[in-house]
Amino acid sequence: MEPNGKVNLLGLSQVQLEEFVEDIGESAYRGRQLFEWLYTKRATSFDGMTNLGKHFRSQLGRTAAIQGISLVQQTFSPRDGTTKLLFELRDGLKIESVLIPPAVSFRDTGREQEDEQTRLTLCVSTQVGCPLDCAFCATGTMGFFRNLTPGEIVDQILQVRRMTGKSPTNIVFMGMGEPLLNYDNVMTSSGIIANGIGIALKRITVSTAGRPDRIKQMADEKRRLKLAVSLHSAVDTTRSRLMPINRKFPVNQLLDAVAYYYEQTRQRVTYEYIFFDGINDTEQEVRALIRFARQVPCKINVIPYHSIAFTGTTEATKHLGPSKRTEECVKELRAHHLTAMVRSNAGDDIDAACGQLAVRFAKQTTQETVPTS
Repeated sequence: MEPNGKVNLLGLSQVQLEEFVEDIGESAYRGRQLFEWLYTKRATSFDGMTNLGKHFRSQLGRTAAIQGISLVQQTFSPRDGTTKLLFELRDGLKIESVLIPPAVSFRDTGREQEDEQTRLTLCVSTQVGCPLDCAFCATGTMGFFRNLTPGEIVDQILQVRRMTGKSPTNIVFMGMGEPLLNYDNVMTSSGIIANGIGIALKRITVSTAGRPDRIKQMADEKRRLKLAVSLHSAVDTTRSRLMPINRKFPVNQLLDAVAYYYEQTRQRVTYEYIFFDGINDTEQEVRALIRFARQVPCKINVIPYHSIAFTGTTEATKHLGPSKRTEECVKELRAHHLTAMVRSNAGDDIDAACGQLAVRFAKQTTQETVPTS
């Protein structure tokens, strides 16, 4: 409910829209019409909904609103075509989305025919900040403010289509925040994205740091979303150092949840992995990763490290650097018949890694508003 007493329709599912119109004395099919106007036709006002009667549109104007997010900054990479967008929410908080064009997903030779090389992928945020404090992620340095509503999640896609004129083929919940800590809103959003915007569930990926309970819930609810797990080590002591969530949900619990997910959905999981110099790139670490990855059908996305030194040095981050053995580690994974794909540095010239633009913007704004003596 908006401060003016109106209901914000952006982010409501078709069922919720049907319930809303029935509450104001209209037939349920009007809710289906609203669903199409909001998400398929991307209407931003009731006046443009031409197949709705004048009386109904007037009634909507009195009782409802279409309130979305607004663009603050759009940055385009001349090098690879990646676009990063910084949005402001209605309470003044900032989030970001990243549009990654086809043919820059991977830098390995021989990967040109991979399906992802033909995709236009949009990474969307699900939280403002993040509570997980992973050592390599800029978003975690912001702290956690709140979950995004379904409308704020979905509107990132609608806004990108309006701003760029491009329609993403794939959506990844991999921007700011941990999507499985905002489970209900993310699942509501995925339904709207699939049924309203028209991006199939098989082209929507949930990227998580690892909440075994929620992974199993996805499996039990027969969610047809793709699952990507931010792994970065299959050794508890190492993973706990990089990702504090591992102290609560250790590697064996994560593997159990992933195996259950595969048993229920028969969908291959993706493991995301950054090789850090001298930390998770040792022979012992690679052997542990191989053992872990062979338990469930999977592919491994090897991701380049984007330094977050600009956020301020901490004990957790000051020793992190990209591995000099990445190519050697990838060869070893492939020698054990694992699918390992090396991602490109898409957008690193425009701070395209999770949280980088929002954190830099916040720091710049703070510096500009601090009075000089």
